[in-house]
Amino acid sequence: MEFLTNDKLVIVGAAGMIGSNMAQTAIMMGLTPDICLYDPYAPALEGVAEELLHCGFEGLNLTFTSDIKEALTGAKYIVNSGGAARKAGMTREDLLKGNAIIAEQFGKDVRAYCPDVKHITVVFNPADITGLIILLYSGLKPSQVTTLAALDSTRLRSELSKRLHIPADRIVNSRTYGGHGEQMAVYASTTKVDGKPLTEIIGTEQLPDKDWEELKVRVIQGGKNIIELRGRSSFQSPAFLSIEMIAAAMGGKQFRWPAGVYVNNDRFSHIMMAMETVINKNGVSISPVKGTPQEESELEKSYRHLCDLRDEVISMGVMPPIDKWSELNPNLCKPTC
Repeated sequence: MEFLTNDKLVIVGAAGMIGSNMAQTAIMMGLTPDICLYDPYAPALEGVAEELLHCGFEGLNLTFTSDIKEALTGAKYIVNSGGAARKAGMTREDLLKGNAIIAEQFGKDVRAYCPDVKHITVVFNPADITGLIILLYSGLKPSQVTTLAALDSTRLRSELSKRLHIPADRIVNSRTYGGHGEQMAVYASTTKVDGKPLTEIIGTEQLPDKDWEELKVRVIQGGKNIIELRGRSSFQSPAFLSIEMIAAAMGGKQFRWPAGVYVNNDRFSHIMMAMETVINKNGVSISPVKGTPQEESELEKSYRHLCDLRDEVISMGVMPPIDKWSELNPNLCKPTC
């Protein structure tokens, strides 16, 4: 079998549903023969490894361990789904404190055991904040850490497909930006349906304004709907999309959706949020996007919400004040830059 790279890929949280699906997806996509599964829960982790070995994959060097040092040593790529799962009645933000502490320790582990890692994709919620914490404590460059944000955009495409009764492939460039949470900014101006701007369809008989507003709510609450339908949080979609992200970082095909990325510019300061991005072997870079005044206002609200979450984590003591970040990670400049 031909692989994208021979570099070591570590799946963190591999005993869970997202992690185990990520592992199988990475193997089936032929990312690398060197895959290490990590989870502190050893019995379930061994069970996942056994199942994958029973698949009879060719050319695979699959290892597993509940020792974080062993897992991360020599790692070049990491996908981390190792936080607590979202349960019924919870928002992504409800997971904040516990997963923030997990992210802090993981960032420190990366710094200690695999400082030469090339790219990390963070999946566990609230991903905008956990990714920011990992970036801070790992000492990595902003271009080396991304967070899963594509689910909101894929859910927008899915909802439009159902509402307009057309195949999803006929809907192009559906996008949400900002936070991966209840405060995301849902964009219509980027989207085309059969080559026609979605903004020209909204407000017509095909998609009345009221229906569009209701559709946006379904997109925002897409994760909640999965929990209600399945009795557990999403795992297949985040697993696939996160592996597509790390594949792009390995030099594979272009990632088609927005990604969570560290932003520090004249508009958004010291935050991790979903933006239009390009992911390749050089890491992640931001591409400019401009929406309608209403969309831009929603993006500003989403940014402020993320700032509130970030500041809450700072007040917990999990992260230091922003003006001290560059002392922990010199790649993160001071607020004045």
